[in-house]
Parts: sequence; structure tokens; C-alpha cells
Amino acid sequence: MLALREIILSQDAEVTNVLKYGMPFFCYKEKMFCYLWFHKKYRQPYIGIVEGIRFDEPFLIKEGRSRMKIMLLDPNADLPLKTINTVLQRAINLYKTGEIKIVD
Repeated sequence: MLALREIILSQDAEVTNVLKYGMPFFCYKEKMFCYLWFHKKYRQPYIGIVEGIRFDEPFLIKEGRSRMKIMLLDPNADLPLKTINTVLQRAINLYKTGEIKIVD
């Protein structure tokens, strides 16, 4: 989880780490864009993408969520860095391009 935290924070200088709802959330310019948590059923850590509904990747799981999707991570395997970086950059770009409004 600490490695994931560093990976997320390294995506952009505007990314910050906050605690919301008792979970580590990451914001881009104070707008929540992802979080880290542990899936109780699958017993795996995951990255939750707040605007995951806008992504079509088959490895992102919606389950019962209306807006968010999650990316499960196998704790016994190397982190898929390229995939993680790609998804995180796409999520940040939603805010940068104005698809998600940021109030300054």
C-alpha cells in the first residue's frame, strides 16, 4: 500500500493525499480522483477510480458502484506499473481537460 501511495503521488505535482471516510483518498487540485482500499471478499488491495464509470477497461470492476470502478491488485505478484500509471494518468486527464469541473 505504501508503494501504491508513492506511485499515485508521483503522477502529478497537484496530487495530494487526504483521509476521507476513513480511507486514503488522493485528490487532483482538491477533487477526489482515486483511493486505496482492501477488498474484503477477494482479500486483495485495490485502487478505486472515482470516475471509473468513464473507463471501459475490462480489468476495472464496477460491482454495485454507480460511479466508481476498482482495479484489484494481486499482493503476491509484481505491481503492473504500466497499467497503473496509464489508468491514473487517464483519471487525472479527466480533470485537466475539463471533463470534470474543478472549482478554484
